Formats: sequence, structure tokens, C-alpha cells
Amino acid sequence: MGDLGFKLATKQRQLPSVLSPSQVGQILSQLSGRNRLIIELLYGSELRVSECLRLRVQDVNLNRLSLNVRYGKGRKDRQTILGSKLKSSLEDQIAQAIEIQKKDKRQGIGSSMNPALQIKFPNAPYSPAWSFVFPSSRWCAHPLTGVVCRHHLHSSVVRKFLKIAVGQAGIDKQRISCHTFRHSFATQMLLSGSDIRTVQELLGHNDVTTTQIYTHVIGKHYVGSVSPVDQIG
Repeated sequence: MGDLGFKLATKQRQLPSVLSPSQVGQILSQLSGRNRLIIELLYGSELRVSECLRLRVQDVNLNRLSLNVRYGKGRKDRQTILGSKLKSSLEDQIAQAIEIQKKDKRQGIGSSMNPALQIKFPNAPYSPAWSFVFPSSRWCAHPLTGVVCRHHLHSSVVRKFLKIAVGQAGIDKQRISCHTFRHSFATQMLLSGSDIRTVQELLGHNDVTTTQIYTHVIGKHYVGSVSPVDQIG
């Protein structure tokens, strides 16, 4: 078609909505058990909701207080931090998940897995290490193979109980989603003094310019500036 002589439009930058630590605490106070732990992981370990629900037992390192995130956005793996306050709750949740896996195994049911990976590791679906930390409450048929298995909790479950918790906390002046906690993690890390490269690595961003959006959220780009209205005598 030749040179059409135009430039592609650039995507408009939008500042993400973030929560303060006190607001996060208000929401968490409305939750308990498994539901509270999920939100704590979204905020404390900068996880996307899909990454959190896909966590398997072997991805959790309680000794090093770290999490291995598999097949994140862009099919990238990364390692992120785990809050020490969550160690006890996570231990209890893992124990419950393994107990469910053992009961499933006695009935010939395993954890959901990628078909190619299951061919490589045929016994993996019945291994505690491969069980989901947040397993679904019921069995389902694998969408690709049709084999009955236990998948992880569906993201719609998280969105439903989060909506209720936000309403009960009385935080209704801004839109809050599961991803809001990841944004809040990034801004809080920068406010706490972490350098932007560290935050970039934790979030798994390819380019630091993607992470720089959070410096605008906290106003770091204009620190030291004085509004002209304050200079009026």
C-alpha cells in the first residue's frame, strides 16, 4: 500500500487507583480465613488474582519467604516476596489443600495440569507438591482432555467476596478491583524507600517506564515544587 504518511496513536496514560495501608486494613478486617489470605497475598506479594489462584504448594518457600510465580503475564516466571505475617496462615492453608489432595487421590482424582506437562510427569497430579494452594470446592472436567480433576478456585469467587468486603468497609468512593492491591503494593514500596528497579523486578515489568507510572501516583515527580497559589501574599 506504500507509505500512508501517518503515525500510530499512542495509548493514553491513566493513573491507577490505589489504596492506603489503612484502607487495605479496613477491607481485611471484613474478611477471614482463606478469603483474607488471598487478599493479603494480592497486596503483600503484588500478585495478580490469576497468579495467586494458580499457586501450587511447590511454589511457596516458607523458609526464604518467597513465592515462585509461574506463567505470569507474557508467560514469564518470576520470584516475589512473601510477608512474614502470612507464614502461619499459609501453612494452615497448604495443610488443608494437601488433605483435600490426599482424599482425591484415594478416589483416583488428581490436580488439574497442562496435558503436555502431565505426559512428562504422569504422577504429578497426585503429588502434594503439585496441588493448588487454593483448590476449587468441587471436581470438574478438564477443558482439553475431559478428565475429571480438581482445578483451582475461580477468580469470580474472589471478586464476589471482595465486593462485599469493600461495601462493608465503607470504601465506596473509588473503584476497587483485585488489581488495585497490586497497584497499592507498588506505590507503598516506593513510599517506603525501595528503588524503582527493585519494584520493576518484583512486578515483572519489561521496561522501567511501565513502573514509573507509580511515581506519578505518589507525586514523586514533583517533590519540592510549590504551587503558585501558595506564593500569593
